[in-house]
Amino acid sequence: MERKIYIVLIFSLMMLSEKITGNDELVIYNAYIMNDMQSWKRVIDRIQKQERKTNELRLSLVNYQYGYIGWCIGIHNEEEAKNYISLAMEHLAVLEKSNYKLSMVYAYKSAMYGYEIGLSIIRAPFVGPKSMKYAEQAVKHDQVNPFAYVQMGNIEYYIPSMFGGSVKDAIRYFLKAKALMEKNKEALRQNWNYLHLLTIIAQAYTDAGDYRTAKAYYEFILKTEPRFQWIKDELYPQILQQFKN
Repeated sequence: MERKIYIVLIFSLMMLSEKITGNDELVIYNAYIMNDMQSWKRVIDRIQKQERKTNELRLSLVNYQYGYIGWCIGIHNEEEAKNYISLAMEHLAVLEKSNYKLSMVYAYKSAMYGYEIGLSIIRAPFVGPKSMKYAEQAVKHDQVNPFAYVQMGNIEYYIPSMFGGSVKDAIRYFLKAKALMEKNKEALRQNWNYLHLLTIIAQAYTDAGDYRTAKAYYEFILKTEPRFQWIKDELYPQILQQFKN
């Protein structure tokens, strides 16, 4: 009898753990739209400490780390960014060795090398080709992977035009990613990656001088998620100011 109770207790704890993990996506989403990066960090640090990780969980962790690293670079917290890039690359090495969703693995590797350029522009000639190589491999392994095209777009967007970058080509890749992502309508619900893609597209149109299209994107984002603080408090008012000017 005691053994049965023990087994039931262990099973219940496992189910609770899976439920908490399943809620991580919602926590990350709310952290993204409310600019609550401490909650975001708590999720990735907790998952990082788990001794056993499925490949699926490991890839989700890399996605969360990917978002957090971008924020760290944005606020010039270079040491924190470097730490999480290192952790993410370790996970990607495990996933690549397991041949698990290689298109996603290569896309994230491309992103991590891109982040290294963001941390030190002088490394661009050495790291840039690696970022491009892995983005191209991501597309080659899965031509309908939206995230692969996001990375192709990021490369075009962030490379200076004097070195071959093109905002126009970046927008083309971003729109390709958007179209692919929107084929699965159910997956768009409370998806921080989708909102971030829409935001990047709006920013790219702004940089291209197409304020009308950028404004339409910001309004669509706010219609989709009215609580999105970054758009509501900063980016949308900025584009409205462009029209006033």
